[in-house]
Amino acid sequence: MFGTYSISSFTIVAFAATVFVSLVQAEATASPAMASLSQYLIPDEHSEIALARTAAPASISDQAEVLVLARDGYKTAVKGTNGFVCLVERSWGAATDFPEFWNPKISSPICVNPPAARTYLPGVSMKAKLALAGKSNAEIAQALTSAYDRKELPALELGAMGYMMSRRQYVSDGAKGWHPHMMWFVTGDVAKTWGANLPGSPTIAVNDPEDRMTIFHVWVDHWSDGSQAPEDAHAVSAGHTMH
Repeated sequence: MFGTYSISSFTIVAFAATVFVSLVQAEATASPAMASLSQYLIPDEHSEIALARTAAPASISDQAEVLVLARDGYKTAVKGTNGFVCLVERSWGAATDFPEFWNPKISSPICVNPPAARTYLPGVSMKAKLALAGKSNAEIAQALTSAYDRKELPALELGAMGYMMSRRQYVSDGAKGWHPHMMWFVTGDVAKTWGANLPGSPTIAVNDPEDRMTIFHVWVDHWSDGSQAPEDAHAVSAGHTMH
C-alpha cells in the first residue's frame, strides 16, 4: 500500500512511478464514502490468515504473527516467532486523498519486518480504527497530523520494510494484481538519496507527506509461492482477487 501504499499502507499503500500512477487514475473508480462494513470484512478468519501469508515466501510468513480485521480494527489471530507481521491492508492504507480510499474491493496482503511492525503498523492500525469508527477523510488526516505532532505515533526505524508478493493483491481498480515487490519505509521526502524514479533505476519511490515518509518499491521476478511473475503482472493476474 498501498503502505500507498501509500500505499500502504497502503498502503498502501504502495503505488508506483508516473506511468503506473497514470494507469491507476485512468481506470480508478472514485470511492467518496465508506461502503457497508460487511464489504470490508472477510467472514472466514482462516481465509484472511491464509491470504495475509501470501504476501511473503513461506519461509517468512509461516512463522509470522498474523493480524485480521475485526469490526473495530486489526487484532492478532496468530502469534508469531520471527518478529514479522502479516495482514491484509484495506483501502485505508493509502493517503486520505487517494480516490479509492473507501474502495472495499482493495485487499493488499503485506508482511512487514520487526522494525516496520513497531513503527509502520501503528499508523496503519490507527487509520483502520478511525475509518471503521466512521470518521471522514478530513478527520482521519487531522488525527494523523495530531498524532505525529504529539509523537503518539513512532518515528520510522531504520530498515523498516515489507513484502508484497501475493498473486492475489488488489491494489486498486486500475491495478488488480500489480507486480510482486518489496518496499522500504523511510522518513521524509528522500527519493533522490536512493536514485529512485530515474531512467534505468529499478527503484520506484512515492512520497507520502501525510504519513511523513517515502515508500520505496523494488520489483521482484516471482510471486511468494516461487512461481515466475510475468513481465506484465498487472494484466495477467487481474483475476486474482480475494473473493
